[in-house]
Amino acid sequence: MQTLKSRSKACRGEKWVPAKCQRDMVKWLVGRPEAALFADPGLRKTSCTLAAFLALRKAGGVHKALVIAPLRVCELVWSQDGEVGRWADFQHLRVSLLHGPDKNDALEVDADLYVVNPDGLAWLVTEGRLKDLQRRGVDLLVIDELAAFKHTKTKRFKTLRPWLGRFRRRWGLTGSPVANGLLDLFGQVYALDLGRSLGQFLTHYRHAYFLPTGFGGFEWKLQVGAEKKIYKRLKPLALSLRASDHLDLPKLVEQDLFVTLPPKAQKAYDDLEEELITYLDQGKVTAANAAVASGKCRQVTGGAVYADDNATLNGGTRRKVHHLHEAKVEALVELVDELQGAPLLICYEFQHEIERIRAALGDVPVINGQSKSADVLAAVKAWNTGGLKLLGGQPQAMSHGLNLQSGGCCHLCWFTLPWAQDIYAQANARLHRSGQKNRVIVHRLLARKTIDEVVARALTSKTRVQDALLDALKKRGSSTLTSPCTRSMLLR
Repeated sequence: MQTLKSRSKACRGEKWVPAKCQRDMVKWLVGRPEAALFADPGLRKTSCTLAAFLALRKAGGVHKALVIAPLRVCELVWSQDGEVGRWADFQHLRVSLLHGPDKNDALEVDADLYVVNPDGLAWLVTEGRLKDLQRRGVDLLVIDELAAFKHTKTKRFKTLRPWLGRFRRRWGLTGSPVANGLLDLFGQVYALDLGRSLGQFLTHYRHAYFLPTGFGGFEWKLQVGAEKKIYKRLKPLALSLRASDHLDLPKLVEQDLFVTLPPKAQKAYDDLEEELITYLDQGKVTAANAAVASGKCRQVTGGAVYADDNATLNGGTRRKVHHLHEAKVEALVELVDELQGAPLLICYEFQHEIERIRAALGDVPVINGQSKSADVLAAVKAWNTGGLKLLGGQPQAMSHGLNLQSGGCCHLCWFTLPWAQDIYAQANARLHRSGQKNRVIVHRLLARKTIDEVVARALTSKTRVQDALLDALKKRGSSTLTSPCTRSMLLR
């Protein structure tokens, strides 16, 4: 049964000794029934949330909690293998993971924390399961990685929305609240305060602070002065903490390694980018719209592209791949040689990329969406103890909940850059976080005169938007964090 029970008293963990910024986060949560922590990775949002939960429960403010988090975070952070089991202060907590074939049994366990991933919400809501949990005392909702609820039209948001008001308290945690702009805030904020800060409807929020632009008015640009108004509305709800303000982190350096596509590959790329169609020697590849074309362009810069038709191999169907060049693979091999055995974390996006990387560098262990939890735990342990020199990962599968800095790794290579700034920042934060003692170098493989350069510029622009929000929400001084009536409820 997938129930993570508390450890025995004989198993001792570290004493949780919060720094000032962590005490501030605990105070912020305890002092507000609706609260958000916009805190960088490494500041220990999870342990602060656990401390606030225990403080409130001791005072009778809450009883049990439902935690919604990405599956990898559920298994590796909100568990005895993660923050709950690491600290002696929290090891007595009973955690039940509502996932897998035994999730119905896990639902019946008398736990303190019930942990579910967003895709499990539909199952939890149906047949009265969530209602039953609330009858049994679940009155605190914690949404870890709050940005997963930024889109109000998703199934997960629509499933959770009718139940939000039935929780006594709602807390949200994220390090990347506005990865793609301030429009991302509406769904996240609504999930916590039911529309009190930014309104009841997305359309009203857009028209209050943005102007329709672009073709057909489907793009939205901030009105003059709207940023400050939004920040002011969020100040009572969200506490922002930057790792650079509270942790003595070494510098993070981005190093762009440019490659030049061979003439034939450049011709295929140019045709695909400009006409959305390219004809390859092996067959025809089309792009039905700009989004698909963007993905195909990024594949071409990496050296291969999926075809429109599939191949049948060994009785099964798999996607056919057209190989175009090895410019990035060769640059990666040169980087590995240059590092002279220093560990390197390699971020890739497409399956055909890691297959070609492995062909050049050997059987590189990989963390991706298909990786089993046991395999991930084993790979992370080997990596952090120095047993691995190369580790590949799809950033979507490893951008939350993994600490990969313990083994001394300070080099990360992006084979293909993502469009999403939150994925980019979170993946970099696997190395650039508390405990890192060396300067972190992020190597980015970029093909000249291609979409790679566009994505790199876009990531910089999106980072500036997010930095502006987080800086505006910073709170300094404990006097602003809580009222006197709640101070006695805090952990000492």
